[in-house]
Amino acid sequence: MVELDKSISFDGRDIRLKVGLLAPQAGGSVLIQSGDTAVLVTATRSGGREGIDFLPLLVDYEERLYAAGRIPGGFLRREGRPPEKVTLTSRLIDRPLRPLFPGWLRDDIQIVATTLSMDEQVPPDVLAVTGASIAVLQAKIPFYGPMAAVRVGLVGDDFIINPTYKEIEAGDLDLIVAGSPDGVIMVEAGANQLPEQDIIEAIDFGYEAVQDLIEAQRELMAALGIEVTVEERPEEDSSLEQFIRDRTTTQIKEILTRFELDKNARDTALDEIKENSVIAAIAELPEEDSIRVAATEDSKAVGKVFKDLTKKLMRRQIVEDGVRVDGRKLDEVRPVACQVGLLPRRVHGSGLFNRGLTQVLSTVTLGTPGDAQKLDDLNPEEDKRYLHHYNFPPYSVGETKPMRSPGRREIGHGALAERAIVPVLPPQEDFPYVLRVVSEVLSSNGSTSMGSVCGSTLALMDAGVPITKPVSGAAMGLIKEGDEVRILTDIQGIEDFLGDMDFKVAGTDTGVTALQMDMKITGLPMDVIAKAIEQARPARIHILEKMLAAIDKPREEMSPFAPRLLTLKIDPELIGLIIGPGGKTIKGITEQTGAKVDIEDDGTVTVSAVDGEKAKRALGIIQGMTRKLNEGDVYVGRVTRIIPIGAFVEVLPGKEGMIHISQLADYRVGKVEDEVAVGDEVIVKVREIDNKGRLNLTRLGIHPDEAAAAREGAK
Repeated sequence: MVELDKSISFDGRDIRLKVGLLAPQAGGSVLIQSGDTAVLVTATRSGGREGIDFLPLLVDYEERLYAAGRIPGGFLRREGRPPEKVTLTSRLIDRPLRPLFPGWLRDDIQIVATTLSMDEQVPPDVLAVTGASIAVLQAKIPFYGPMAAVRVGLVGDDFIINPTYKEIEAGDLDLIVAGSPDGVIMVEAGANQLPEQDIIEAIDFGYEAVQDLIEAQRELMAALGIEVTVEERPEEDSSLEQFIRDRTTTQIKEILTRFELDKNARDTALDEIKENSVIAAIAELPEEDSIRVAATEDSKAVGKVFKDLTKKLMRRQIVEDGVRVDGRKLDEVRPVACQVGLLPRRVHGSGLFNRGLTQVLSTVTLGTPGDAQKLDDLNPEEDKRYLHHYNFPPYSVGETKPMRSPGRREIGHGALAERAIVPVLPPQEDFPYVLRVVSEVLSSNGSTSMGSVCGSTLALMDAGVPITKPVSGAAMGLIKEGDEVRILTDIQGIEDFLGDMDFKVAGTDTGVTALQMDMKITGLPMDVIAKAIEQARPARIHILEKMLAAIDKPREEMSPFAPRLLTLKIDPELIGLIIGPGGKTIKGITEQTGAKVDIEDDGTVTVSAVDGEKAKRALGIIQGMTRKLNEGDVYVGRVTRIIPIGAFVEVLPGKEGMIHISQLADYRVGKVEDEVAVGDEVIVKVREIDNKGRLNLTRLGIHPDEAAAAREGAK
């Protein structure tokens, strides 16, 4: 195997490509490196399988914790179930790759990207995307590439290519652009309410860098002696296609223009046409007829041809007549209805969002800092305080199938909706709750991820979460026939399934907070992308107005079942005092008050309880334990126990001192019990704090004004 190195530089940051060094038995492999982050990407192809009508592409992104010098947790001490970030990166690689494989390809293809080293400065995800293209080209798999991806950040007023984690966190934009020689093919972005024009400029800026990486790949393939070509599509017998077209075209056109039909009625009508006009007609043909033979040998052939014909007719109707299957104009949004407070108040907040036949129910749960999700991956972030989980049960599309753990689609849609909301959440110091939103898709006919964004906003406001602005979202589609392009607002299921683009845009009335674009064609020019982004804004604003009609601002009162949080900042050196040996002290506070106590490494103490009084009581104990006492301070205390030489008095929650018998009165006291009893309230002064921190108290020498001030402070 020939070994070659190639480097390309962006803004002083190098990307180094090494081929032929590792994984010699893989079809293609590349070690792609930037800084000390290195990702090995391989591509392998095996023979096609009989009877499948799709491309069996498998993309796996793998993280090894040794890459960051860490040993995995858990009993086995090895990597186990992939974290959410790993699943999202696998999707990120898959999405720009898949449209670039020829539609006729049916061979098994597997892409494996493994992060071998990470400097916790350079994110490995965009390196893995570009590396996948190189590995596929090197493996000589039919591919309309090269393809590459870069990340674009915004620091101040300047766009930068492939920013570090710190630059991403400090900036207002985290955008990934993937492109092919034909144009932009994928966009993934989170933004801090940036205007649409800024997003357009960022995509354009990123695509310029993508073209440099594409050219570098061409040069690398030339040096390897590999010609980037795509095999011709195998010849297919068109007789079956003509047979179906002749018998169904007029009927399909009629169904596609019956705008009163909903999704289920339309699907049923199309199935009846296929059954009565195609399958029944084929069954009447002689057994030796070539059309019947073709349909018999491939049980999926009729369905595929019928679907392709329906797709062509629907697309032609949109391009030539400007008419959609439900009668809407190209830029028209389906009817929107919103409702909040649907569920009883034990659910801290709920919002129901309907757009056409798409229905999403979102709920909010307010948790304590201890409920934050701990992250065990290579991302420098250690925990998450805002969680969005998306569920897509089979009944939402009228189907039956086993329900398993969330798949890649559910995780991806949940992450997109989560990203859309994060920019409008209140700062942690002002609102220390951990937030979990769950979006249940109850009915699906396109754009459920954007429905989840809208449902999340409604539920958060219903829960009393002080978000800075409400967020809405819309999904845009595209039909491209030759040079004719039509952009569709608020696509429904059939338009997504038979169209060329799924472009989701979420944001406030100020600007964009999240964006995701996926293509089914090999790329789009910037002017079309810009138009889609601009056309999404009036749709978002229209939807937002409908949402605000249901609830126009966050509720001032939270659910009575939501925990009440109180926070306190203490000296980190006192954390051990509150926890106590083996957690004894903190457990005692919880048992005594019924409140939960969470302590962070920086000294932030959060006390929580559904009953606010319990939280106040626990906080008071901690304040007393951590408050610095000075000699001469006067307190109203309570006698807790008596010994022969004096009485112990709790002057603050968790803080006790002793009054020696000689300090109980200004005369000789025979027995301590003659002056005080357990439970008595007494006014005492701190006489001395010894070198071990013990308090010696006295009842002598206290001025009446000091006593009055102590009583006032104890109220």
